[in-house]
Amino acid sequence: MDRPKVEWAEVTIDCRDTERVAAFWAELLGAPVRPHDDGWFQLGPMMPGGPVINLQPVPEEKVGKARVHLDLWVDDLAAAIARVEELGGQHTGEVHTEPDGIDVVMTDPEGTEFCLVALPPRPEQG
Repeated sequence: MDRPKVEWAEVTIDCRDTERVAAFWAELLGAPVRPHDDGWFQLGPMMPGGPVINLQPVPEEKVGKARVHLDLWVDDLAAAIARVEELGGQHTGEVHTEPDGIDVVMTDPEGTEFCLVALPPRPEQG
């Protein structure tokens, strides 16, 4: 049997205030945002044919740790943390130092976790 073609199309974040959360992600990522039906918002794609982020309205508050989260590469970790906080997100206090970089766990305004990932500087090539 042939393997079916499977491609990443979307990530959907559940939230109570989709407009507020969409504005947060749009500002943080510099992504185009557009309203959809029934209170949904969609961000992206960031490149033609690329995946999008959906903000789906739900009636309940977030409970517990998310089992899936976004990792965002940043070139200035301190500035990125400050930007997230300026936009209404929070630093959880959780930091993971890995051989290939530093991961800082943040949340959006409704508590959805994501990581800012600062990659170590690459050696100069001559």
